[in-house]
Amino acid sequence: MPFSLRAITRLRTLLGYRNWTKKEWIIAAAGFTIIVFAFALISNSRHTANKSELNHLFELNPGNEFVKITLSSKAKERGAFCLDGSLPGYHFQKGFGSGSENWLLHIEGGGWCDSVSTCAFRKGTRRGSTNYMEKGIPFQGILSSNPLQNPDFFNWNKVKIRYCDGASLTGHPENEIKNGSRLFFRGQLIWEALMDEILSIGMSRAKQAFLSGCSAGGLATLLHCDDFRELLPKDTDVKCLSDGGFFLDVKDITGNSTMRSFYQNVVQLHGSAKSLLKDCVAKMEPYKCFFPEEIIKNIKTPVFLVNPAYDFWQIQNVLVPGGSDSHGHWKNCRLNINACNGDQLDVLQGFRSSLLKAVSESQKRKEVGMFIDSCFSHCQTVSIETWHSPYSPRINNKSIAESVGDWYFNREEVKRIDCPFPCNPTCRNEDFTGI
Repeated sequence: MPFSLRAITRLRTLLGYRNWTKKEWIIAAAGFTIIVFAFALISNSRHTANKSELNHLFELNPGNEFVKITLSSKAKERGAFCLDGSLPGYHFQKGFGSGSENWLLHIEGGGWCDSVSTCAFRKGTRRGSTNYMEKGIPFQGILSSNPLQNPDFFNWNKVKIRYCDGASLTGHPENEIKNGSRLFFRGQLIWEALMDEILSIGMSRAKQAFLSGCSAGGLATLLHCDDFRELLPKDTDVKCLSDGGFFLDVKDITGNSTMRSFYQNVVQLHGSAKSLLKDCVAKMEPYKCFFPEEIIKNIKTPVFLVNPAYDFWQIQNVLVPGGSDSHGHWKNCRLNINACNGDQLDVLQGFRSSLLKAVSESQKRKEVGMFIDSCFSHCQTVSIETWHSPYSPRINNKSIAESVGDWYFNREEVKRIDCPFPCNPTCRNEDFTGI
């Protein structure tokens, strides 16, 4: 046998004990050996690893294989179509060993469309049609099958749900426009068809199930979290995770409620009200129930929030949206947080305060977990760098993966909220100035 008991025991010590099979520990040991060798090469190169070197390092070991797309076999009979009428799709990787009866689902992000013209444009892209989607994608971060990248969920059954409806899986066909635009508002039907299919391939027998999503997919996760719980047996341990999906109802730098107006249009166009939480819609206008601050008040299923306090998508589209900066004062700051002047940083600190206020009530709930870092980032769970690597952002010396695992498996209560920018040296802040 190429790996000794001593090596496997050492690996257990380094990673922390997990209830893995012998085969899983041998796989982990193989990956660990390659990682150690790669790090030795990097340390001998006499310079700090950059992004391309980090990506190459993880390409050296197993766990980044491409997973092919599957078009839903149940979608056509349900009338569940993407914006352009194509069949929705997903990517499935079968679990193994101790994870063979556990399921992790991840809903892809990609914004929304709020008008006939923007939806018509969207249907000619991978955001509105599976015809334009990649036939295979790598599973990384929370979807990785490498225990070194994904120590708690690597061997689970994993599904990535592709996003093609433009309304976080909430649209209804009654709202389709009959003027020749040929737009299908079937998000709710897509959700139902895909759940039927995934249940039929084994999720109906799940012991543990975890629904997650990024950005607009993170919002979809919050919107469908309790529905997901209801689909599974009562003894299944079900939880949800929203990554970069906590969009705020705040005024932009000109004093306009840009995001509020946008969500009003999305909900009205797609007929999303029927998919929103009933307890919420009974109390207020439907579009308000599209905001996570209101959604999370009504969710009964345990939820974990991963969100940067300086979410670059929200800074560029909610706080400083296109057209709000006519004189270009924010041009550099909105692309690179390190280019912000003192006054601009004060505005960003106010944005952070709005986020913390929005989650303050949920923070008191034991079943709600949080990892709110002070990075200029967006989605962080599907990237090797930000989910779990030597270069991941950390709070209290814990990566996002470790924090989520601690919470999901009840190892400890997790409410990790970072200090204000620029206090955290582990942040990998995005820089769009060269794009």
